[in-house]
Amino acid sequence: MDKVTIYGKPTCPYCDRAVELCERKGFAYEYIDILEKGMSTADLHEIVGKPVRTVPQIFIGSQHIGGYTDFYDHVAYRDWE
Repeated sequence: MDKVTIYGKPTCPYCDRAVELCERKGFAYEYIDILEKGMSTADLHEIVGKPVRTVPQIFIGSQHIGGYTDFYDHVAYRDWE
């Protein structure tokens, strides 16, 4: 599977869950703390390609998956190599 990219922020339980799911499944991932990087919602809008108001915003490779629930539904019950 392509690398997972998680855009999140501190104290976000769903961001933490996305990271934990990646670790449990053995996925290569990058966590980007939007506050540490000084990113705004406008920056996320540009990256995602549509307005977003919440984190995490998760990509697999260049494909936008959505938030944590979308990511979980996408990967939880599949066998990944």
